[in-house]
Amino acid sequence: MGQKLKIAGWISIGVVAGALTTVQVQAVARGGLAPLPLEELQQLAAVFGMVKTDYVEPVDEKKLITDAISGMVSSLDPHSVYFDKKSYKEFREGTSGRFVGVGIEISQEDGLVKVVSPIEGSPADRAGLKPNDLITRIDDSAVKGMSLNDAVKKMRGEPKTKVLLMIFRKDENRTFPVTITREEIRTQSVRGKVVEPGYAWIRLSQFQERTVDDFVTKLEQIYKQEPHLKGLVLDLRNDPGGLLDAAVAVSSTFLPENVTVVSTNGQLAESKFTYKAAPEFYQRRNGADPLKGLPAALKSVPLVVLVNEGSASASEIVAGALQDYKRGTVMGTQTFGKGSVQTVRPLGPDTGIKLTTARYYTPSGRSIQARGIVPDVLVDDTANGSPFAVLRTREADLDKHLNSGQGAEVKDPGREKAREAALKRLEEDALKRLEEDAKKTPEQLRPPELGSDKDFQLAQAINQLKGHPVLVSKTAVVETKNEKKEN
Repeated sequence: MGQKLKIAGWISIGVVAGALTTVQVQAVARGGLAPLPLEELQQLAAVFGMVKTDYVEPVDEKKLITDAISGMVSSLDPHSVYFDKKSYKEFREGTSGRFVGVGIEISQEDGLVKVVSPIEGSPADRAGLKPNDLITRIDDSAVKGMSLNDAVKKMRGEPKTKVLLMIFRKDENRTFPVTITREEIRTQSVRGKVVEPGYAWIRLSQFQERTVDDFVTKLEQIYKQEPHLKGLVLDLRNDPGGLLDAAVAVSSTFLPENVTVVSTNGQLAESKFTYKAAPEFYQRRNGADPLKGLPAALKSVPLVVLVNEGSASASEIVAGALQDYKRGTVMGTQTFGKGSVQTVRPLGPDTGIKLTTARYYTPSGRSIQARGIVPDVLVDDTANGSPFAVLRTREADLDKHLNSGQGAEVKDPGREKAREAALKRLEEDALKRLEEDAKKTPEQLRPPELGSDKDFQLAQAINQLKGHPVLVSKTAVVETKNEKKEN
């Protein structure tokens, strides 16, 4: 029997080694790279053979291979991921703005699922989930060690079915359950209104396929109601990003024609590219320029851009471009710092990988990755400050995050000291906060709605546009000393 197992093992090794040799030839042909390391490939084949023949029970070969691919890709950085058939379909649904689930943008932190931001109006948003909440259990399954794809699968399902999420909220030092009913998420990525005569607010919650058209429609409605606009607030808070062409279009709305909006740089020739404020860089194939009919006044209307630690990727591109050209005043708190480009490459008709292929750079050449955008004016969430803001997770805090590519990362001792102080204060206040929260209704526990008359940061943005005093941050600490000096 032992000899049979040994023979079977070597047959498996031979099969895998043959496949890997093919991959090796393809890799060399595609990129002109050095040959793949033969010794390590032999080890991989050997492990495959041992698991296949020696494991306590039979293991599906296809699952072994897909798990190996998934592990290889996910070990690179937090945003590279392997898509199986179901997750590939869900990813494509996400960019179209329609899917069935709870309605949150997520990433990973310490083996858990972290809420980057709830999608406005979604079941998760109505249930009171906040950016930086950590999901520790999904129904009966512990999240620790679960892949992001598996977590998404468990949270998605059929409409009107329920899912139980166990939430750990760091800035309140408490764990609590939330039951959410799944529904079809039809995200409305653009909202806006005239706040008061002469001043308007327009908010982008995501950059999707419909975002630019909806953005143009909303701006036209605002100008129809208020033809002589004195100031506009572009709200990108808790916007996790999305489609690059949409970010270029939104930036182009306010910038002079043909100036650089963002550039990318990576290993491949096609990853070295500069996107400009011109129709050919954002209009869809065979489509007209969606910005063509907008009022010319948008190129010069006084502008404030609101951002926070939930603003990532495409929203950071917009904020960075407008800041570099001094086209508007960026206000709020330091952004997330997700400045890497992910390219989706199909592996077949139903599977693929999302691979980090480049970094984003602002027009002045600043890397967004692991740094983010530091506002021109730092403003807290509330008039009483944000004492626990320093505990909020950013890209630079994620395990295996890609560095900025512009020099070694230096942890700011001031930020680390502030974190320690905030943690100590959190522990001291935990019991008191729990007692206070127990007396409040769910509605009272929810943060003020963005764009409402209780939105403190929006009120400060309007003050900035009017030339009135702004209540600047009492608690904000930016990521590094260097960035503080630069900004």
